[in-house]
This record gives sequence, structure tokens and C-alpha cells, in this order.
Amino acid sequence: MFVDQVSVYVKAGDGGNGLVAYRREKYVPKGGPAGGDGGNGANIVFKVDEGLNTLMDFRYNRHFKGKRGENGMSKTQHGKNAAAYVIPVPPGTTVIDEDTGEVIADLTNHEQEAVIAKGGRGGRGNTRFASPRNPAPDMAENGEPGQERNIKVELKLIADVGLVGFPSVGKSTLLSVVSAAKPKVAAYHFTTIAPNLGVVDTGDQRSFVMADLPGLIEGASQGVGLGHQFLRHVERTRVIVHVIDMAGTEGRDPYEDYVKINEELAAYDKKLLTRPQIIAANKMDMPDAEENLREFKEKLGDEIPIYRISAITKDGLRDLLFAVADKLEEIPKYEQEIEPADETVVYRYQKEEDPFHISRDPDGAFVLYGHRIETLFKMTDFQHDEAVQRFSRQLRGMGVDKALRERGAQDGDTVRLLDYEFDFIE
Repeated sequence: MFVDQVSVYVKAGDGGNGLVAYRREKYVPKGGPAGGDGGNGANIVFKVDEGLNTLMDFRYNRHFKGKRGENGMSKTQHGKNAAAYVIPVPPGTTVIDEDTGEVIADLTNHEQEAVIAKGGRGGRGNTRFASPRNPAPDMAENGEPGQERNIKVELKLIADVGLVGFPSVGKSTLLSVVSAAKPKVAAYHFTTIAPNLGVVDTGDQRSFVMADLPGLIEGASQGVGLGHQFLRHVERTRVIVHVIDMAGTEGRDPYEDYVKINEELAAYDKKLLTRPQIIAANKMDMPDAEENLREFKEKLGDEIPIYRISAITKDGLRDLLFAVADKLEEIPKYEQEIEPADETVVYRYQKEEDPFHISRDPDGAFVLYGHRIETLFKMTDFQHDEAVQRFSRQLRGMGVDKALRERGAQDGDTVRLLDYEFDFIE
């Protein structure tokens, strides 16, 4: 089964907790703190494996969670960092954050890697908090929570040549006779419901990858038929081969077919019209094909090369494949398109995210939320009084006390943070 789009949840590993410990050795009366730091949590990493050509592995496993870092140990020993969780993906994979719409990574080259979710930092042990004022601190940090994301993983096949055309014009038949691929071939529309890939050998030490894409119809770019979900695969191809039923076996005009397909490609992405195109006039062994081809050439002109072929009898295939191979030699391999930078560099000020927000629950309690304040809370070990006092100072420094007073908080009011409740005390 071909899978080219899937939603996935990823959670990087949490950092290990720091340790509160003290050095206790004979003849060392004032050993001092000796708690080690926790290790870092595992990153979630996507790595390209050119042996894959589908997202099938994601179909049955939609949740990926990295290991947490090892906790700190006594004698100032650092906890072990967790190894990255590496997930293989096929070339042409695009990763998008579902919540923000941001493109996280566009992976095209073999063994290319991208960190999709970053592991949490390990918490600091009490050794790190020692100072002349407090030489033996009784506190340590918990590990930072790992990043979690809902992502959309899309595959855009990286093929050298893409076959496009209306249903039943002979794309699958053409691929089956020029390569070892065995796509399903039948005399009805949408026989091909997933892209098929085949390696074509021209016989003169040249080869390329050809993709047979499901039939496009008018309105495909708006979601009509199957074309909408597979148009993305045309984006990566370096040469587009239009396969046209020149015999008009279904009563359509070949030139109108050609125009409509180009309109759908342009409606999806105007850049596709800049790709080199070659026309494969198929079914030339059928009646009326010669007359239709003559009319087609009159309407089109000499802009785009046309090759007469018959996928059934294999006539003209050698010339077509040589022309495609010659065209590919003129075009560099796919490289990620980078928009040319403007000569004038404009630095935009990006406002930092507010460290906290305040709202009210129906029962009158004040609710604190925000990424920074929640992270500080999760990294605080409330079993030690010094850690609690430090957290209180951090809140005061962030302006939480002042903001609560401005919102009308009074002595004894309830303040909620995540699943915990505190009393506001003046």
C-alpha cells in the first residue's frame, strides 16, 4: 500500500533529574555538595533512507517517544544522555507542524537528518547551586520536559521524470514496457490509484527514475478525482512527459486534453510550467491518430517536442527515452529551491513570547499558564524547601505577584498552575 501523507505525534525525551547529595568521606569533615546533573533527553530525528519510497511505517505507528536522560548520581557524576531516536523516512519527505503550519524540515538527500523534536535539558544537581552564601544547598532541578509536537508528514516522490495525462491514456502501459515496474493496467479510469516508480535503462549506459502518476482530470487542483492528492509528486520531477491519447479513443480532443492538464498543473503550482516538457503522442497504431496528430501540431506549433509512440507495439519508445535522457543531462539534480535574497536586509523585531498568562476559572480561582512558567514549575523539586523558595523568587522576578494583584487577587485566593493549587499570600 502506498502511503504519502500521515499525521504523527512525537515526544522527545525528558531530561534526567539532578541529585541532592553530599560528600561523606573519612578525614573530610566539610565535604560539601556532591549531587550530579541529569542527562539530556533523546531528540526525535528523521533520517533519509533512499531504500524507502513510502510512509508505510507510519501507518501503524503514529506515536514516537524518546527516552529520558539518566538521573544525576552522587560523587558529582553526570547522568547519561539518552541516544537520539532516529526514524528512517524516504527521500522527498516534508515535515510540517500541524499547530502552526510551519515547515520543520524538507528532507531530500540520502542520510540527511533533521531534529523534529528537541530533548529536554538535564536538571542541575545541588553542586551547581553552591555559593559562598550557601555552600551546601539542599535543592536540585528536575529535568526539562522534552518537546512534543503534532506533525504532518508528507511525501513528494523524487523521480527524474513524471508521466502526466488524463486517465486511460496509457501511462501505466508505457511505464510497464520501459521499466521492470508492473503497475496494474486495465481499461477503466483510475486503475492507477497510487504513483508507481520504475527505473528506465536507455541501453546506452544511462538510466533514470520514472513515476507514473494517477490520472489528472479537469478540476484536479480543487480536489476533483484522484489528481489533487497526488499533484504534489509532480513538484520534485525534473522533466514532465505528457502522455496524450492521440487517437482520441474516448471522444476527447487531444489538444484540449493537453491544455487542461497544463491548466491543472498551473493552478496547483505555477512553477511547474517552467519544467521542461516532452509530449508522448501515444496510440499512434490506432485509426484517426495520424490526422489528430497533424491537427495537434498545427495548434501547438514547434514549442514542445512531440514523439510518436505506441506503448502496446513499442514503436517510437527508443527515440522518446533518448530524448528524455538527453534533457535530464541538461538539468541539475533536484536541489532545494532557495528564494533569492533581497539586496537590502531588513531585520524584523520579533516579540518574545510572554512568560505567563492569567485567566479566571468559573469558581473565581486565578489560572497561570504559559510555556516558560510551566517549564519552570515542572523543573522544580517541591520536596526540598530551598527549591520551593527559589521557585517563589522566580515567579516574583517574572512579575507574577504584581500581575495577580493588578487582576484583583487578595490574601487567601486560590491560584492554579497545571493540576496544582496554591494560596495567594500577601
